Amino acid sequence: MNFTWARTMVDELVRGGVREVVVCPGSRSGPLAIACAEALPVRTVVDERSAAFFALGAAKASGRPAVVIATSGTAGAHFYPAILEAEAAGVPLIALTADRPPELHGWGAPQTMDQQHLFGRHVRFFADVGLPELASLRHLRALVARAVDLAADGPVHLNAPFREPLAPVREEGSVPDVAPAARIHRARGVPDVRGVARELSSRPRGVIVAGLRDA
Repeated sequence: MNFTWARTMVDELVRGGVREVVVCPGSRSGPLAIACAEALPVRTVVDERSAAFFALGAAKASGRPAVVIATSGTAGAHFYPAILEAEAAGVPLIALTADRPPELHGWGAPQTMDQQHLFGRHVRFFADVGLPELASLRHLRALVARAVDLAADGPVHLNAPFREPLAPVREEGSVPDVAPAARIHRARGVPDVRGVARELSSRPRGVIVAGLRDA
């Protein structure tokens, strides 16, 4: 189930416009790294701080959200400087941290720390996606879609715990046919508003959600 879960996450990231992924080596993040490598060009950077800044630069250059992945434990904490830079500049940086399952927390297991809200108020959105579970794939898609949408205004953090086995399992196939999450398309200025108006006029019916901030 680990790889079905990871592939579903990556599929939703790609749907949201992600084209750049920077991976820091690690075992707990293996399902995420493999799923990314199946779908996108992946850059491997050993040092987590450097990896996060590389992803930050890629997001700045392209205007698209970029993902940086770390294994469990203190590895993700090295993303902090780049997260602060992304917050200040409103750069779409997505920090994706692997984690150990709940039963390994709180008693001294290696490479284990509390990764909940690791970056505090410096990210626009945080979610722990939970352990892989077939019944929760639709919810997983919704969480990832929400993260990508909110990354338009600055960094976001997704935490993904995995139990072993972390290597690919032969029985697992492709991503199940679960409907993609609905996405929020936000107008950014007059040209965007005109584009939305043209899109709406071409449809028989629709719903407009308007307000000062995200729906």
